[in-house]
This record gives sequence, structure tokens and C-alpha cells, in this order.
Amino acid sequence: MTSQLPETTRSQLPAVIARNERMVERGFWKKLLKVAGRIPFAEDAAAAYFCAADPVTPSSVKGILIAALAYFVTPVDLIPDFIAGIGFTDDAAVLAMAISLVAGQIRPEHRRRARAALHLPPLPDSD
Repeated sequence: MTSQLPETTRSQLPAVIARNERMVERGFWKKLLKVAGRIPFAEDAAAAYFCAADPVTPSSVKGILIAALAYFVTPVDLIPDFIAGIGFTDDAAVLAMAISLVAGQIRPEHRRRARAALHLPPLPDSD
């Protein structure tokens, strides 16, 4: 896929990913914990975060998840977050699309860590 991108775009990707990583590192938990009770995708966002932070996750998957999480963190987006009822729909759509692209990489361990970080009870074992 990246070989189809122009050379200038391919050479900029590491810098964009690094910028997104810094943005997510600085603001993800602060924003998520602030709005977690108002958004139905908090657990998915946290699981995506733990997947992106996992050293065994492939870099292409990390790039996709970090981009979606950076969109969630950024204060300027398509639909401002402060609009009651619809403010987080664009964030949810971006995150849902990213997760659908990499769903096989988000492991049960990432989901367990997400639930624990959000102080949710663990899910029963599915054995």
C-alpha cells in the first residue's frame, strides 16, 4: 500500500507517525478519562491504545491505531466534541474504521488492560 504513495508522502510518514504518537501520549488518557462516561466507545479506544503500545504489534497496525487515537485527542475535528449528542460521532467513526482494519491484532490482553484502566469489571472467561 505505501509503495503506491508518492515518494514525498512515504518519506514524511515516520515524522507524521511520531507526531501522532506524541499527541496521543500527551493527551489520550486525560481526554478519555474525562469523557469515558459519555462515550460508548471508551473501552474500544483504550484497547486500541494498548494494542498500539504493545511492542509486538506490527508498525503498520500501530500507525493506523495511533492516527485514529490522535484524531480522538485533537481538539479540532469535523464535529466539535462539545456539541451534545453528536460531538463524538466522528471520533467513533474514525476509531471504528481503524479497529475494523486491524481487528485481528487487538488481543484479549489489550481488552483486559482497557477494562482495568477504565475500572470496569473483568469479562468472564470465554473458555
